[in-house]
Amino acid sequence: MKLSVLMAAVLLTATGAQAADTLAKVASSNKITMAYRESSVPFSYLDGPSKPIGFSVELSNAIVAEVKKKLNKPNLEVAWMAVTSQNRIPLLSNGTIDVECGSTTNNTARAKDVAFAINHFYTGTRLLVKKTSGIKNYADLKGKQVAITTGTTNMLVVRKYNEEKKLDIDILSAKDHADALLLVESDRAAAFAMDDILLYGLRSNSKNPAALEVVGDALQVEPYACMLPKDDPQFKALVDGVITGMMKSGEFEKLYNKWFLGPIPPKGLPIGLPMSQELKDNIKTPSDKPAT
Repeated sequence: MKLSVLMAAVLLTATGAQAADTLAKVASSNKITMAYRESSVPFSYLDGPSKPIGFSVELSNAIVAEVKKKLNKPNLEVAWMAVTSQNRIPLLSNGTIDVECGSTTNNTARAKDVAFAINHFYTGTRLLVKKTSGIKNYADLKGKQVAITTGTTNMLVVRKYNEEKKLDIDILSAKDHADALLLVESDRAAAFAMDDILLYGLRSNSKNPAALEVVGDALQVEPYACMLPKDDPQFKALVDGVITGMMKSGEFEKLYNKWFLGPIPPKGLPIGLPMSQELKDNIKTPSDKPAT
């Protein structure tokens, strides 16, 4: 009898028919693994060799607190793992990480492999350039080299725009945002195309913020959301409850003001980006609607 049940469980798992149960997995292992990004300022980045901080890290901490409460495990082990744009979805899909709150766009293509919590930010693809470059918009990039982080939606958006407008842009793939910034700072790329908020954050923490500026029209508006294991409605309900609870209580807005309007580590400079109308609307009526 026991063997039959075990075989059935194996078959269900192999066919994908069995829903994920993140809380059961966490309870069994007495450990939850949270992902972070190393240079997604001000969402998730390093302040020192191994200390992730940022807006999304604080959301992660709130989720962990609720998981501890739900499982009645105040001493639950919390592991933090660095991820990149390229490996974040595979690591979540295979169970290496349990939650990824960074700077990840919620879209329908990714929803085939993962689930998304309530949206917590809205952004668009713009350009980080040197002020001396003379670049003000995408048309000024004709024939130039542009850095974009590998594994991002920005890569797809810029490629499409480049083909439509016949700009002959040479796209340089960077491992992460910090690497793309370095390409601009060292004049190996004329611009870094990325979500505008990440560009503001990277500029504020760069070697010479006054030498850089964010320019260009936003090519699209996309929501950010925490990524969760697919087909686990119980865990999604817990995470959504944490985020919507923060939105209703006013804690979310306080957190926004702290990381987007106030001075942030390591240089103590503010990004200075007021809350968008899209995010204000989402606080009133929380949604996990994806970008197409």
